[in-house]
Amino acid sequence: MNNPSAPLTERRYIMAFVLVTSLFFMWALGVNLNDILIPHLKKAFRLTDLQSSLIQSAFFGGYFLSALPAGWLMERIGYKKGILLGLLTCAAGAFLFIPAASIGLYGFFLFALFVMACGQGVLEVAANPYVTILGPPESSERRLNLAQSFNAVGAVVTPIIGRAFILSGIEYSASQLSAMTPEQSATYSALEASRVRGPYLAITALFLLVAALLYFAHLPEIREVSGETLLEPQNAPRKRWDIWRYKHLVKGVVAQFFYVGAQVGVTSFVIRFTQHTLPNTPEKVAANFLKWHLIGFMVGRFAGSAMMKRIAPPRLLGFFAACAFLCTLTAIAGSGAAPVWAVVLLGFFDSIMFPTIFALSVKNLGVYTKLGSALLVMSIIGGAIVPAAMGYISDASSIQKAFVVPLICYSYVLYFAVRGYKPAGPTET
Repeated sequence: MNNPSAPLTERRYIMAFVLVTSLFFMWALGVNLNDILIPHLKKAFRLTDLQSSLIQSAFFGGYFLSALPAGWLMERIGYKKGILLGLLTCAAGAFLFIPAASIGLYGFFLFALFVMACGQGVLEVAANPYVTILGPPESSERRLNLAQSFNAVGAVVTPIIGRAFILSGIEYSASQLSAMTPEQSATYSALEASRVRGPYLAITALFLLVAALLYFAHLPEIREVSGETLLEPQNAPRKRWDIWRYKHLVKGVVAQFFYVGAQVGVTSFVIRFTQHTLPNTPEKVAANFLKWHLIGFMVGRFAGSAMMKRIAPPRLLGFFAACAFLCTLTAIAGSGAAPVWAVVLLGFFDSIMFPTIFALSVKNLGVYTKLGSALLVMSIIGGAIVPAAMGYISDASSIQKAFVVPLICYSYVLYFAVRGYKPAGPTET
C-alpha cells in the first residue's frame, strides 16, 4: 500500500543520498549533449536524419551492452566501487572526443559516445536502486524522483553549454555547399567538428573530480534480503533467471524501453521538428525551444516529487502519460506553432516517467534488486531504436509523421501506470 506522506529518507543516509544525487546531475551532461550533437554533426558531416540518429543508437547501445555485466559486477564489488568504475569509464569516453575531433571521423565520435555510455550504464545500474533503498520503501518513488530532478537540472544547463560552445551558427544552403571546392568543404567540416573539444575536455575533468571526491567519501554498502535492507555484504544463493517470474518487473522493463525511446526520440528531434514546422528558423533559435523543453522537464521533476507527497505515484504517472499522449497527437496533426509548443510541453510530462517506472518496477525484488536494476537499464536501448525509427520515417515522409512512434510508446506507459505496475510477487512456475 502506497503511503505518499512517508519520510523521504533516514538521517543516517542523508550524506550518502546527497553524494549519489550529485551523480544524476553529472550524467545529464553526457545524455543531453547528444541533442546538440545530432544537428551539429549532421551539418558537419552532411548526414541524413537516419545517419545522425545513430548518435543515440551508439550511446544507448552502450547502455544496453554494459547494463547486465554491471549488475553482475555490482553484486560482487558493491555500489561504491561500481560507481567509481562508471565515473572513470565516462571520463575515458569523454576524453576520446579530443582525438575524434582531430581525426574528423564520424565513426570515431560514435565510438567515443559508446564508451562514455558504457560508463553511464554502470552509474545507472548502481545509483538508481541505491537511492530507492536509502530510506522507507513507501517513499522510494518520491526519493528517486527528487534525485533525478538534479539530472533534469543538468539537462537544462547542457543545451545552454552546447548552444554557446558547440553550435557555430554558421549555416550554408545546399547550393552553397555543393559549390564548395573539396578543400573548402573539408575545412568547413574540420572547423565544425573541432568545436566539441573544449566542452568534452571540461566534462572529462569533471568526471575525474567527482570520482576523486567519492573515493574518499563514506558510502554505506547496502544489501537486500527479502525486501529488507542491511548494511553488510551478501551473496544470497538463488537462480538468476527466477527474476522473470516478477511480472511487474517484466512489464516495467517494457514500459521503460518505450518511455526512454519516446523521450530520447522527441528530444533528439526538437530542433529539426521546429525547423520543419516553422520553416526558415535558424538553428540557434530552434535550440531555444529545446531549452524550454528541458526546463519543463526539470520543473516537472521537482513538481512531481512534491506532488507525490499527496498523490500516489502510479496515479500521477498515469496522468502524465495521458497528457504526453495528447501532446504527441497535437504534434502529429497540428499546424503552425501549436505542434512546436506541444513538443515543448512533452518535456514536462516526460519528467517523472523514468524514476517512477524504475521505482515501481524494483519494488519487492529483495535480493534481485541489483539484477532488476540492470534489466531496467538495459531497456534504455529504446533510446537507440526509437530515434532511428523516427529518423527512418522522417527521411521517407516527414519529421511530423515520425511522431507516431512516440505516440505508441506513451500508450504503453499509460497501461503500465494504470495496471501493469501492480506487484504480486513472483509467479509460480
